[in-house]
Amino acid sequence: MGITFRKETFRDDFTFRNSPEHIRRFPFPFNEDAYMYAVNIEPHVIGPKGSVLENLIDVDEHYVAEMQDRALVLAEDPLRCQSLPHMTLAGWDLLELLMEQQALGYPEHFTLTRDGDRWRWINRPLGIDDTFTFGDTSTLPYGPMEYITRQSQGDFCILDQRDGNLWMDAGMVTTQADWSLDFDIGMNFFEWHAPVPLAHEKGIFIRALKFLTNIQQGKPARRLNWTMTVNPRLDTSPENYHKWGPDRATVTPENVGDKVHLRVELQSFWRLPRSNGIVFPIRCYLIKMDELVTQPKWARRLHRVIRDLPEELATYKGLTRYRPTLVEWLSKLDDGSPTSPGFGPD
Repeated sequence: MGITFRKETFRDDFTFRNSPEHIRRFPFPFNEDAYMYAVNIEPHVIGPKGSVLENLIDVDEHYVAEMQDRALVLAEDPLRCQSLPHMTLAGWDLLELLMEQQALGYPEHFTLTRDGDRWRWINRPLGIDDTFTFGDTSTLPYGPMEYITRQSQGDFCILDQRDGNLWMDAGMVTTQADWSLDFDIGMNFFEWHAPVPLAHEKGIFIRALKFLTNIQQGKPARRLNWTMTVNPRLDTSPENYHKWGPDRATVTPENVGDKVHLRVELQSFWRLPRSNGIVFPIRCYLIKMDELVTQPKWARRLHRVIRDLPEELATYKGLTRYRPTLVEWLSKLDDGSPTSPGFGPD
């Protein structure tokens, strides 16, 4: 049976919601009652059925609405998608990867057929049926990276590996947590991570770069990252700070459950076969507090994590203004009992 796609918005009237089934599959990022930055990278392998890891590229009930929101962002600001001239081959690599994974995981919604370099791609949710020549950009309405990432949930950074470093030389970035592709394009790994507090002193990024530059084709890796946001807004870019920044001042004890959202990124890392680049999909998942606390374990654990978060991290993640209100609200749902091991709900 196919996915039932929701009609919803991530701006203006904010009609985004998670179904009960989607709440339970949410990738809750805390496996213990405290949080500190760590490398936390593991092999990206198939996970339990019904989870966001059931397929290596996840498509869910928010797919159509997210693609509609991406189209709006790109219409307003085309620089959210950029690819330096030497990255075209990597774009074709990414197109192949995403088409293969979506067709493999969701054959009722996506079909890829190949006859040599003559490919046909059918995307039923978006009403797309295109035939093109693989490697010939003139046969697509956009460049290969833009074409397929207009049809794929999450952001995508393509990293060129050279001089012992990784360089952000291409990307489709419309759902980011307060960073800018236009600013970071052409930067190396350490440059674009420069604003992150505490992690540099602990040597985390040195270890992460060593791991990433040794990723092998066919052996992707993954990690979870998180922040919080007010309102279910996908586009929290610096370019649009004037739209979402003031939201932080609107949280009250009465509306915190509806307005404050946990924002989790499932980040994966794939070696690309022809270009030898690395693609870094950053899949964003949102859940409001009222939805999250339907799972009592998550309510208790999130209270403890946010309450005890180091001040530097709270500031970096933009929680300072409404953190006391959130902690007080969550405290009423924490009876002090132990939480079970692992990420999943009880």
